[in-house]
Amino acid sequence: MIDPPPFDPDRIDRAERFIAAPPERLFAAWTTPGDLVRWLPPQGAEGRIDALDPVPGGALRMVLTFTDGAKGKAGAHHDVVRARFVTLDPPDRVVLDVDFPSIDPAFAGTMRMDWRFTPEGRGTRARVEASRVPPGIDPDQHATGLASSLDNLARLMEPS
Repeated sequence: MIDPPPFDPDRIDRAERFIAAPPERLFAAWTTPGDLVRWLPPQGAEGRIDALDPVPGGALRMVLTFTDGAKGKAGAHHDVVRARFVTLDPPDRVVLDVDFPSIDPAFAGTMRMDWRFTPEGRGTRARVEASRVPPGIDPDQHATGLASSLDNLARLMEPS
C-alpha cells in the first residue's frame, strides 16, 4: 500500500501585487543578498542569509527569527529555510523547492514556490504560488506571510 502524500495535492497558496518597478528590478531582488533579506521575511520576522547561489540547482539558506514572538518550525522563535533554485528565467520567473527542517512531521516535505513577474502598465504584476505545502503550514497565515513579503518587495522597489 502506498502512503498518501503529506500534502493536499489540490492546495495552492497564492498572493499577488502590482509593484511600480520593472520586472528586471524585482528579479534582481532575488539575486542580491542585501535586498533578499530585506523583503522576503514576512512581517514580524528578520532574516539572515547563510547561502545564496541563484543558479539552477543552487542553494538558498535563510534563517528567519520571529521578532513578534511567533513560534517557529525549527525552534522556539525561528525557521530555517533550505531551498534549491529549480528555474531562473530572468526577468520573469524564479522557482524554488523549499524545505523547513523541523522535528514536527507536519512540516515535512518539499514545497514548490513559483514567483512570476509580468510587465503591466508602468510596473509589474508580482505573483507567487506555493504548492506541495506541508500540512502544518496554516493556509491563512501562509497567505498573510506571502502577501507581506510582496508588500516588503514593493516598499523596497517603489520610489518614495
